[in-house]
Amino acid sequence: MRDTTSLLPLIVRDLRLEREGRTLLDVPIARIQNRRRNVVLGPNGAGKTLFLKTCHGLVQPTSGSIEFTFPASAADIRRKQAMVFQKPVMLRRSVRANFTHALAMAGVGWWERWRIATETMAQFGLSALADTPARVLSGGEQQRLAIARAASLNPDLLFLDEPTSSLDPTASRQIEDMLDILHERGVTLVLTTHDLGLARRFADAIFFFHDGRLVEESDAETFFNGPKSAEAQAFLEHRLFW
Repeated sequence: MRDTTSLLPLIVRDLRLEREGRTLLDVPIARIQNRRRNVVLGPNGAGKTLFLKTCHGLVQPTSGSIEFTFPASAADIRRKQAMVFQKPVMLRRSVRANFTHALAMAGVGWWERWRIATETMAQFGLSALADTPARVLSGGEQQRLAIARAASLNPDLLFLDEPTSSLDPTASRQIEDMLDILHERGVTLVLTTHDLGLARRFADAIFFFHDGRLVEESDAETFFNGPKSAEAQAFLEHRLFW
């Protein structure tokens, strides 16, 4: 059962990330609201992945703050969020062992690890692959495993970097269905994508980046029907390339 307490909303204030004299991220303020489907858009090199990694704690900003609304220990913050990368990280072991290892690292006992792994594989259509080495799976299967493995840890907040990148339409639909299940379960989702069709179908909120700066944050309907910035308008019209 999901813990009903939540760290969210997550508030990002005056965030800057600088490297070798270049500003890679500039986010005056951003709010990741509880139980929403947040989509991060922008052209290549806009800072989308860096934004996810910084919010997740993998990249230390030069200045600014990333604060959860409800106070928590560093251990609770780590425990209640997860990230799935564009190229899934697969352990050199079976599909089932990918689950049980991740759960063991989270401090879950043996029989509970087995139960959660079995139930999660069944829920996301991975049971038939339980004994298959994870690294021989197809790209779509690896992405499904990566998302399901993260979901097995019962996070409040899940970051996903281009979860449908390079996948065929069937595999992309399977990933989208998984994300719908997680949303219904109460997980707050933050994902990057270049697929505007996915963004239109899926998003509750849009974060639009250009040249490292958060240019717009709005609800999805407002963004797609009437973006406020010239950069976002050009992006939606396929006229913004960098």
